[in-house]
Amino acid sequence: MFKSSFPLTFIVFLPAVLILVSPLPAEAAHEFTVYRMQQYDLQGQNYGSRNAILNTEARTVEADVLSRRCVLMRLADFSYEKYQKALRQSAGAVVLVLPTNMSTLPQDIVQQFMELEPELLATETIVPVYFALEDDELLSIYTQTQDSSTSQGSSSAAEVLLHSATANGFQMVTSGAQSKAVTDWAITSLEGRLTGVGGEDLPTIVLVAHYDSFGVAPWLSYGADSNGSGVAVLLELARLFSRLYSHKRTHAGYNLLFFLSGGGKFNYQGTKRWLEDNLDHTESSLLQDNVAFVLCLDTLGNGDSLHLHVSKPPKEGSPQHALLRELQMVNTFYPDLKFSMVHKKINLADDTLAWEHERFGIRRLPAFTLSRLDSHRSVARNSIMDIPHVDLKKLSRNTKLIAEALARVIYNLTEKVRAMSLVQDQLTSLIDWLASQPRAAQLVDKDSSVVSTLEYYMGHYLKDVKRHFVKADKRDPEFVFYDQLKQTMNAYRVKPAVFDLLLALCIAAYLGLVYLAVQHFGVLYSILRRLTAPRAKQH
Repeated sequence: MFKSSFPLTFIVFLPAVLILVSPLPAEAAHEFTVYRMQQYDLQGQNYGSRNAILNTEARTVEADVLSRRCVLMRLADFSYEKYQKALRQSAGAVVLVLPTNMSTLPQDIVQQFMELEPELLATETIVPVYFALEDDELLSIYTQTQDSSTSQGSSSAAEVLLHSATANGFQMVTSGAQSKAVTDWAITSLEGRLTGVGGEDLPTIVLVAHYDSFGVAPWLSYGADSNGSGVAVLLELARLFSRLYSHKRTHAGYNLLFFLSGGGKFNYQGTKRWLEDNLDHTESSLLQDNVAFVLCLDTLGNGDSLHLHVSKPPKEGSPQHALLRELQMVNTFYPDLKFSMVHKKINLADDTLAWEHERFGIRRLPAFTLSRLDSHRSVARNSIMDIPHVDLKKLSRNTKLIAEALARVIYNLTEKVRAMSLVQDQLTSLIDWLASQPRAAQLVDKDSSVVSTLEYYMGHYLKDVKRHFVKADKRDPEFVFYDQLKQTMNAYRVKPAVFDLLLALCIAAYLGLVYLAVQHFGVLYSILRRLTAPRAKQH
């Protein structure tokens, strides 16, 4: 056959060559990290995604059929209608692909997504919802999946069948287990104080800020402004007044109590328990004595406005009114800053409180919240788009204003003079550190580096620094957290089922031809001989 018949050689040995030759190396799988949507229970109501297991084929939202498919969406093309379409068609999962540097996104896309985040969490869903940061491989997977999804709407059935047989598909699989409730989770809060001079029965000023962040995905919730800025301001105030209280001439007749609360985004659970411990279960506490006022700090990093949120307008002559007056006075030093008071009564019918000062107001302690936001419903308070970006000049300006107003109240300064004029560069390092890591309540346990670092910082400037813990009641828990919030996902390159069918038909046809060739080898051989025999020369 080798010597005299090339066609026979071609027919017999070509399949063997194709089988034996190694295929070219190809990227068969891509592994990347995904972050699951919030899953928690609050006040007996379920929120977020209730599932974590994913093992299904990828599609984009353009596909006609999304049932039991993993729907890939890019943030630039995301909308609530598309998300609802995936849920209505019983999609197997939703993966939202985010750009690595979200600060490069157009502001309208950022604002639109921030407004959608509360709606995504408003009702629970059994569909696993994940977020992934975009890279070259993931973008390639999305592009190929989108091409495969859009081809399904072609007018020609033959084109659809051919594309289905030749296109690459991707099977999306998570490596983790099903999510389950985390038992005995402890929310940690921190307390420290500066003791005044001049007697035991001194008025107390309480400064409060919650340190946890919140967003649609806990591992992507950096909370640079809300409430990293509030924590940075509180710690800077602790540093400034500790220096004043360390000298006899400036040791004032006020006790200063600093409180960093945990669980602020979950109806201020840390503050609630702290008040119960100090007012209901303790015989001696600074909160049981003469409390001048409680000032809560929330979202102070950007903007050119400052609002004092109150549940009850302060009476003239009270320490609360004195603080309001001094804030207005110091504000005259900053013409670019607009200051106002916002009055809102506490609505006990709501499932969650609007501001942290309302926790104190319920216990009849005079309190208010200072924030750049004019409403507690602002989407900027609970968004993964609150990325590590704070206007340091405006944060420094706001810190100076608060420090000067407090100093004027504490030292009873009545003249129009500057009480404090400088905030150190340490404020910059504080906000950079706070904004460099997610601080969702589900991620910050009692052994977290966030808690230990905050405790160390407070201990450097304050006295009697201690921790306070709150755990959910086992019988009737006010809050329940769940695990599996960060997982590894694999995208395996696969062919669709129709490819297996087409390949089986091709193999069957090939084997049939080989069988016929063997059974009628004499006829085939004579035909091939005639085709390959040299033609006789004509004379």
